[in-house]
Amino acid sequence: MSTPSVPAYAIVELLMRLSVINKQIGDYKGHIVKSDYVDVKTTGGILTLSTELIMQQFEKPEQITANDLALTADTFHPQRKR
Repeated sequence: MSTPSVPAYAIVELLMRLSVINKQIGDYKGHIVKSDYVDVKTTGGILTLSTELIMQQFEKPEQITANDLALTADTFHPQRKR
């Protein structure tokens, strides 16, 4: 089974939108695509984006609601300080 690909720049665009809600999220560092979600590593930690939301950002970003963004921002886990 092949791993679905997602447009990385749509992830970066979502991060910019999510950073308005939570400034701790930070900047894009990388991502790992799973079956129906993507784990995104940022300078601030890790968050989970649904592939559906990423594709919506790619195709029709104006249809993403503030509630969608708020729920997604809640998946953020800050990086632990060492």
